[in-house]
Amino acid sequence: MDDRFENLLMEYVAETDGTRRKEQEARLWREFGSTRAVLVMDLSGFSTLTEKYGIVYNLAIIHLMQRTARPLIEGAGGTVVKFEADNCFAMFEGVSPAVQSAVAIHRALQALSSHTGEPFNIRVGIGIDYGEVLLVGEGDFFGLTVNRASKLGEDLAGAGDILISEAAFRQIPPGSDIRFTQRVSTISGMDLTIYSIEH
Repeated sequence: MDDRFENLLMEYVAETDGTRRKEQEARLWREFGSTRAVLVMDLSGFSTLTEKYGIVYNLAIIHLMQRTARPLIEGAGGTVVKFEADNCFAMFEGVSPAVQSAVAIHRALQALSSHTGEPFNIRVGIGIDYGEVLLVGEGDFFGLTVNRASKLGEDLAGAGDILISEAAFRQIPPGSDIRFTQRVSTISGMDLTIYSIEH
């Protein structure tokens, strides 16, 4: 964790005055906060397939996913924040390049699967949200935006899905050629309007 961030966080924890604690929180957001589109990708059916084929399969699939996703994310102007197990966490300046990257990833994995065949047919679910995040050093970020993108990508998105939040959808320019289907889904007891991107 970034030393400066950790020090400010510990000052926040140690502060007993509620007003000054809010000031500490605001300072953290001023120094480390940013507004980003967050993309979270999760391999579909990964646990079941790993149980069936073993750890070498597990590592091979993760490696293929990472090698495919990183250049497409970076090529669209995004940054891979981290790969964590069978997940990819990335951020973009705007929603449109995040969606373009997601579409490109699905197409690339589909093309890869046509050459590798079963059991290496890699399918992913992708979630995208837009809002404030705390950027900590080179390798991590935090915030409700990250949490919502994770819920969309890991919990709601099935194989081949690109799901975006209402906040993200509002960032898509009018007249965009992005096609979508709107629906309401429940995440952690909350009804949320989400948009499934057609590709």
